[in-house]
Amino acid sequence: MAEQGLVGSRAVVERNYALLPPEGIPESVLPEWTDAAARVLAAPALGARFAQYLIALAAGGGTQQALAPHVESFVYVLDGNLAFDLNGLGHRLGPGGFAYLTPGSRFGIQAPTAARLLWLKKAYEPFGTKRPHELIGNEQGVAGESYLGMTALVLKTLLPADPAYDLAMNIFTFQPGAALPVTETHVMEHGLYFLEGQGVYRLGDRWHEVRAGDFIWMGPYCPQSFYATGAAPARYLYYKNVHRDVEL
Repeated sequence: MAEQGLVGSRAVVERNYALLPPEGIPESVLPEWTDAAARVLAAPALGARFAQYLIALAAGGGTQQALAPHVESFVYVLDGNLAFDLNGLGHRLGPGGFAYLTPGSRFGIQAPTAARLLWLKKAYEPFGTKRPHELIGNEQGVAGESYLGMTALVLKTLLPADPAYDLAMNIFTFQPGAALPVTETHVMEHGLYFLEGQGVYRLGDRWHEVRAGDFIWMGPYCPQSFYATGAAPARYLYYKNVHRDVEL
């Protein structure tokens, strides 16, 4: 009988960051979802102040539910098509489609064929009398802008840069060989899902190989940077909390 090789993993979980390759995250069953395999990518148990899921729907799978009155949400379609109902209005979301759901929203999702989506939830932090509005779109219709004048780095902002919104959802594209020009260290936390390509990501004082399907959580003040490797562009979708003062 041949000996088995040692079990290895690229997964890393530290005090203020985590790198989670998809093969190490088991499927879970979520209440209010049918024919759905959910992987919990981030949760308060990790140290995050939000929850994020990767959900694979079989044909006919989906959900009908309402967010809690203080909870907002964001949905992004990775592949497949969804019939998406938001507060009584029907929409169709294909690959790259997204939806921002205001606190307390009622929503329904149904997949006519197999589909995968990212689902993020967090407690909304009010600011004065301003309140956000629900939003439906597709990233293909969002114009990208060069980052800090670097044409090899293109940033798409999916939500308005308005203090009514306490979160940002952005897509960053790096041409092969492109890199962030600095190592960032800031108070915002991130939930980052790699859509395409590969590269090396600095987290804390270490560099980690990353590729499509990986998830990274970065807590406040985690030193971070990215360098794209490989022959194709690298793209990732990331969340950050914005537009709010520091809690004391």
